[in-house]
Order: sequence, then structure tokens, then C-alpha cells
Amino acid sequence: MQILRVAAASRPKSVAGAMAAILRDAQAVEIQAVGAGAVNQAVKAMAIARTFLAPHQLDLVAVPEFFEIPIDGETRTAIRFRVEPRPAMALE
Repeated sequence: MQILRVAAASRPKSVAGAMAAILRDAQAVEIQAVGAGAVNQAVKAMAIARTFLAPHQLDLVAVPEFFEIPIDGETRTAIRFRVEPRPAMALE
């Protein structure tokens, strides 16, 4: 599974493009974010990725979880999103 690390300075549209490309290949992707700003950019990227996937009749599902990561000798709590593709639901 590919891992995309998102920072507060990450551009959501760029992250969304990378995420959509992986999901179009029917693969799951892991998004890692440390800090509120990074989580915000990751969530924006997921919303944008949905628009990139719609023409391919795909949607995504994201499962968030906490995990700990060592940064500069310290253990920090981060958010990890496991993002998987799924067929888009038809509108009725």
C-alpha cells in the first residue's frame, strides 16, 4: 500500500491528484497527517479526490485511526486515513 504524507503546507489539489491516481488503479492508499493543519489538508484532499474519481464511476471510503510516529526523537500522535476505492452509488 502506498503512503502519502500530508503536511500543513501541502496543496490539497496535488495530494488529491496523487490519491485519485492510486485509487483508479483499484489500490488502497494510506494518508498520514501530524497536526491539525495537516489533517485539515488531508480531509480537503479527500473531498477533491472524490470529484476527480466521479467521471470514472468511483468513490472513496476513508477509515481514520490514531497512531504514534517517532519524529526528532519524540513520539507524536498522528492521524492515519486508510482510503479505498469503491463503485460510485447511482443517484436515484
